[in-house]
Amino acid sequence: MLSLDLTGKNALIAGSTQGIGLATAKALASLGANCTLIARNETGLQQAIQSLSTEQGQVHQYLVADYAHPEQVGSVVSDFVAHNQIHILINNSGGPAAGPANTASTDAFVQAFNQHLICNHIVTGLVLPSMKEAHYGRVINIISTSVKIPLKGLGVSNTIRGAVASWAKTMANELASFGITVNNVLPGATSTGRLSAIIENKSAKTGIEKDEVTKEMLAEIPAGRFGLPEEIASVIAFLATPAAAYINGTSIPVDGGRTGSI
Repeated sequence: MLSLDLTGKNALIAGSTQGIGLATAKALASLGANCTLIARNETGLQQAIQSLSTEQGQVHQYLVADYAHPEQVGSVVSDFVAHNQIHILINNSGGPAAGPANTASTDAFVQAFNQHLICNHIVTGLVLPSMKEAHYGRVINIISTSVKIPLKGLGVSNTIRGAVASWAKTMANELASFGITVNNVLPGATSTGRLSAIIENKSAKTGIEKDEVTKEMLAEIPAGRFGLPEEIASVIAFLATPAAAYINGTSIPVDGGRTGSI
């Protein structure tokens, strides 16, 4: 059986102070990985570090950077990788504000493009040399099921997430010969702060009570419930392991069956 052990592997996880990002860091650490968390909230990072397993001698660190500022992210990560090898990169950042595409400002598209695709590209480029040297690399992008079927009321997000998925597929084809895989995990409705914000926004705009909005969303999910961050993280963690070496260039929905495409 191929190994699920990540002992000795170093992971860089973005957006990792809460939700799916933090759950992913916990999952990777539980498999033995040394985790470096990156986010803008230093207090949150300090608290998150304390929740990660060190039972196998793992050493965890954090970096402070705001994905709204690509130059800052690039500078912080560049300084870090000059002295640290990265085997696993989790690209993850909070989604753009809800709303239709036809009324969104061009600035909203540019900001989301920079926060998601440009930051992903910068950080991935910085960690690739050490992945190539190790002949082991896992780039995993946490995106959205909207790359399969656009979601109502998320015009900017649908657009930018689709661009990230296309970028990832291109990178997967280019990097496979170096022992590096690039995959996307597409969370469906998951019990996080992001989901709460979407429900509140829809309730405020429509006048429908939040409980009713929640019921409508649940009715679209065959599993009949929202996902847990840990369930998304389990798929991400598997993709990071040696056992997943032949999975490359994929976009995997983890959504309780909601996505209507095959």
